[in-house]
Amino acid sequence: MEKQFKVFVYEEGEPPLFHNGPCKSIYSMEGNFIHNLEVGGGLRTRDPDKAHVFFLPFSITMMVQFVYVKNSHDFSLIKQTVADYVDVIARKHLYWNRSLGADHFMLSCHDWGPVTSSYIPDMYKNSIRALCNANTSEGFNPSKDVSFPEINLRNGDTKGFIGGPSASRRPILAFFAGGLHGPIRPILLEHWENKDDDMQVHRYLRRGVSYYDMMRKSKYCICPSGYEVASPRIVEAIYSGCVPVLISDNYVLPFSDVLNWKSFSVVVPVDRIPDLKKILIGISSRQYIRMQRRGVQVRRHFEVNSPPKRFDVFYMILHSVWLRRLNVHIKD
Repeated sequence: MEKQFKVFVYEEGEPPLFHNGPCKSIYSMEGNFIHNLEVGGGLRTRDPDKAHVFFLPFSITMMVQFVYVKNSHDFSLIKQTVADYVDVIARKHLYWNRSLGADHFMLSCHDWGPVTSSYIPDMYKNSIRALCNANTSEGFNPSKDVSFPEINLRNGDTKGFIGGPSASRRPILAFFAGGLHGPIRPILLEHWENKDDDMQVHRYLRRGVSYYDMMRKSKYCICPSGYEVASPRIVEAIYSGCVPVLISDNYVLPFSDVLNWKSFSVVVPVDRIPDLKKILIGISSRQYIRMQRRGVQVRRHFEVNSPPKRFDVFYMILHSVWLRRLNVHIKD
């Protein structure tokens, strides 16, 4: 891929809505990806005739900040912004119309990324949509769309977040801390909140107790979906060497084309939440150690680097785009 794959980035549009995005917060991947693709690496080409895919460098998060009228529940301005942008691209260049957007991709980690892409029929139907909220019940199509991880970079980088003790030095069986958010967490808290010392499940942590220290002390980190299927807890668990316990519906896991998630995580159906402890203690020590070590091995695929490094999250996203582009036949 690195030797052959070329990406053309459209230069139309002005920051902050285009060519820009947050590099901190839960939506950090929007800004990081746009920045790293535009400023470095050998994958970008400025000759569209040499490109395999065309990137639409807009940020839904920035549109929400600068275009959306807070609490209005009116998405029309965002819809019009994206529609106008694609119209400019289609009129100025021949590539969108040539493929009806099939060799184009957009990227969004914002919750409104999926619905925003649906405003443009050809984008929703044909384009490669790289989304954090890869929810098949909301139209995510694994054969053409890309699932990538939600990564909460509070300070803009991963310093201090990566690493943890070995599997044998984790005294807590399972850990979760988080408020009521979506339909799954209330079920988890109802059954397990402050009810079992092995299952450290809390709505809020006591003052002075570190969320990340608790992850590093735990064998398993419970990662339930909130209102959207993606959760930054998954990557936080991987960073800290804690085996993720995934509880969600209709979620296509990031990079599942090449990563076998069952080898380094535990998938628990929502209706098995009452049996959560039974499921976890039923995993043998040997199997747990194997999963924990595999999690450490795959961690590099979720790391954020500037500049990007081979096999990190930036290259994994592009690899997923490349795999889907291979399925697209363009008639010249």
